[in-house]
Amino acid sequence: MDYVRFHAQLHPLRLAVTDLASDRDWTYAQFDGFVARVSTLLNERGVREGARVACLAKNCAEIIALHHACARLGAIFVPLNWRLSTAELHQLIEDCEPTVTFGDDMATELAIPAEDIHALEGLSHDAAPMPDGHLNDALPSLMLYTSGTTGRPKGVLLSERNLSETAINFTLLGEVDRDSRFLCESPMFHIIGMVTSIRPAFLNGGSVIVSDRFDPDRTFARLADPEIGISHYFCVPQMAVALRASSAFDPDRLRGLKAIFTGGAPHPEAQIRDWLADGLSIVDGYGMSEAGTVFGMPLDRTMIDAKAGCVGIPTPRVLARIVDEDGKPVPDDEPGELQLKGDNIACGYWRREADFHATLTDDGWFRTGDVLTKDADGFFRVTDRKKDMFISGGENVYPGEVECQLIKFAGMREFAVVGVPDEKWGEVGCLFYVPNGDEISLAEIEAYLADKLAKYKVPKKVVAIDALPRNGVGKVLKHELRKMFGG
Repeated sequence: MDYVRFHAQLHPLRLAVTDLASDRDWTYAQFDGFVARVSTLLNERGVREGARVACLAKNCAEIIALHHACARLGAIFVPLNWRLSTAELHQLIEDCEPTVTFGDDMATELAIPAEDIHALEGLSHDAAPMPDGHLNDALPSLMLYTSGTTGRPKGVLLSERNLSETAINFTLLGEVDRDSRFLCESPMFHIIGMVTSIRPAFLNGGSVIVSDRFDPDRTFARLADPEIGISHYFCVPQMAVALRASSAFDPDRLRGLKAIFTGGAPHPEAQIRDWLADGLSIVDGYGMSEAGTVFGMPLDRTMIDAKAGCVGIPTPRVLARIVDEDGKPVPDDEPGELQLKGDNIACGYWRREADFHATLTDDGWFRTGDVLTKDADGFFRVTDRKKDMFISGGENVYPGEVECQLIKFAGMREFAVVGVPDEKWGEVGCLFYVPNGDEISLAEIEAYLADKLAKYKVPKKVVAIDALPRNGVGKVLKHELRKMFGG
């Protein structure tokens, strides 16, 4: 569903994209032409229907152009998480087998062979624009890698139909219109940065303002700048706290925002009410790579205050139910697994058909694995997350992945990793272990894992204990470990 091309015809001179790092602007007509020329360039590089185009780069307008060009060709765009280690990145590249890879300086630093993404506009300048064609919205155009409980990454396949549903859902929940301007600062290897911060704007003929990274003082200045005119901004709660801690913070300068939208981590009610007290809406939501935007809170501050801690309601386009272990609906305010159905649900996992099939119930609902409640007013609240997973600075961390890397580390008779509370990051990993000799330092763990895992996955705390708590069949009781820490 090519809304860039649609708006290029409907109002070609309206601003589509601004890249703040390079100080460039594109109208819809100009950006449509850029995408059309990149489509030709990719086709000349051998990119055909079903081929993968990988990218390792900080946020820039070229990433958006590459994704849309892939969609027009029926190819699959694969933005790679630049926070991963070199070994993890090579694993993903080996898995997706890209026809071509683009990158910035990070690709060079990590020894990832890639064409310079910042040369893309020049490389495609003389290419003949790819003529209009029928975009098959059932084909996957985006693959987002997400870690699994086993530590083996899954490539979530999202079709243009899936992505358009997220655009529609967030348009309804976030009150998006033709005058909306999104500051896209969340990394584009995430669903929020690659989809929710871009597609709703394009659906409505609004504008996407691309920032390469979050910096509290600079970000606040941009949100407060009436000439930029930002209306919608996504961040994780830790970033919202950092904005309030900025030396320049002044809530009166943010009156142009419809709201700040947060997700990806638990958001304490006290922090929500700090923003409300300043007369600003801070809106929680819920989504995931496999489903895009699912729930969102109202923008009305009175309702946010009344339902603080909730993640909102779905649009009528998303079916949501909470069920018990037998798959039966639970009463209001009773916890259960959230299951979803709708055209927003991903079309599969890359080369892991059986794994994706296992996420679906016999009647076609997607099992999120997350535990939520729904109150009598229809508002959802997250009470627990996928088994053992924790969120550190907005990034999902699966202890099983970390534990797999620690198996060969000497000096531990047995061990387990759990997420524990942390003032700065929300949660961090804590390694509980039974020593096999001398106690182990955190520095030793950090050094051992440095080239094996992304930095945010590496435990930030180490605790020696006499024995791991286990149940009658020998299973480690991780909730007991969290209690030992005081979490």
